Amino acid sequence: MHRESMSKPQQRIVSGAPLDEDARLDASVRPQRLADFIGQGRVKENLAIALEAARSRGEALDHVLLFGPPGLGKTTLAQILASELGVAIKTSSGPLLERKGDLTAVLSSIEPREIFFLDEIHRLLPAIEEILYPAMEDFRMDLIIGQGPGARVHPYQLNKFTLVGATTRAGLLTAPLRSRFGIVHRLDFYTPDDLCEIIRRSARILNISVDEDGAAEMARRSRGTPRVANRLLRRCRDFAEVRADGKITLSVAKEALEMLGIDQHGLDEMDRNLMLAILQKYSGGPVGVNTLAAALSEDEDAIEEMYEPYLMQLGLLDRTPRGRVATSLAYKHFGVEESRSRYTPPLFRNS
Repeated sequence: MHRESMSKPQQRIVSGAPLDEDARLDASVRPQRLADFIGQGRVKENLAIALEAARSRGEALDHVLLFGPPGLGKTTLAQILASELGVAIKTSSGPLLERKGDLTAVLSSIEPREIFFLDEIHRLLPAIEEILYPAMEDFRMDLIIGQGPGARVHPYQLNKFTLVGATTRAGLLTAPLRSRFGIVHRLDFYTPDDLCEIIRRSARILNISVDEDGAAEMARRSRGTPRVANRLLRRCRDFAEVRADGKITLSVAKEALEMLGIDQHGLDEMDRNLMLAILQKYSGGPVGVNTLAAALSEDEDAIEEMYEPYLMQLGLLDRTPRGRVATSLAYKHFGVEESRSRYTPPLFRNS
């Protein structure tokens, strides 16, 4: 069962999950057109073709599934799709749809070619998910009228719409739901160059003074995530206004980020605690995620969704059938002597 205790990781500066303070900033710097969206080149190219085809036919866009770690632009892309098609967008999320009537009300109000953005789609209740099957495939809902033996099913025809689903846990989607999406894309972590361009663009919009070296330093520590990059830009701006002349230079960015406890690879205290627990307490692993959660007083889902993807991206952590294992690179990065008893995958063991 999915746990709800996600408040702790959401308060981390380097977390891709949205904070309350991000809402106003996201609205002001969020691109409105696909051409202004930076990064994710393959996804953009495929969506551009699908958009052009839908516009030329005057039809609704195929249903779209976007998945990947939080903060990479899934919500932004959904809003861009609506903007490019010139239609409205209705938004909701899996946890908010608790009753069948909640989803029925949304679907029945959708106009032709409109977009329905459903965040955290992997958390839909099974009974709610079943309503989506005919809605996505045949654009209809089966309404049950009456009760008991006299009840009858009345099909209700819907306008043709586009469902854009977003999830950080694509593996939790059921096969019937996933198969109904015509366009499926994974959003990957961004390169430092793309993040640097995002920071420069946001700085222009927000009237923040930043030089190339300062932008590059923030980009390197943004964990491949635009939401984190914009958050660091805002924090460095505050530091520059109080401790410097208002301009974010390389030295100002380094000093501000070090004060925030973010190292040159974008790791914060929680990341370091997690890796040091594996390296020192459990001899590099393997160790189960439930054991790590108990040792760190953290939530299992938070470890899997918020911490591990980036640590794996850096090559510091491996997921194996027996548990989490620190890599040789992790021993070097944290200055810990490599344990002789550490786990070796069977493929590499001497016969």
